[in-house]
Amino acid sequence: MRPTANRQSRADEEPVVSCAPHDVLTHLGDKWTILVLSMLAQAPENRARFSEIKYGVLGISQRMLTLTLRILERNGLVSRHYFPEVPPRVEYQLTSMGKSMLHPIEVFTGWIKENWPAMEQARRDYDAAANVSN
Repeated sequence: MRPTANRQSRADEEPVVSCAPHDVLTHLGDKWTILVLSMLAQAPENRARFSEIKYGVLGISQRMLTLTLRILERNGLVSRHYFPEVPPRVEYQLTSMGKSMLHPIEVFTGWIKENWPAMEQARRDYDAAANVSN
């Protein structure tokens, strides 16, 4: 199947295409996924119970955490371990593929830390210019 261009391109530009990376970004590039993976990276043996993850990722709802963990499990980044105890216990653990995603996340968050002050200044400049032109 040939990818299709998302927009019209000029003759001297490479078109931006919609393909498998788009699907990966849709499922794995959101803030909750990155925060859940980061939280699991800090947990002992990269393993934690649902409630530990929920309390470790500030602001995430139970429903959003459930959806995020299902997507991570479906994509092979997290494994779910069920223990038939009373009460039942479920733990989530980073897989080797999930662990391999930690370095790119670290690079990305490092870039954010390095560029955050400049981004904030650019926003202030943009907002000030927008207010002047209105």
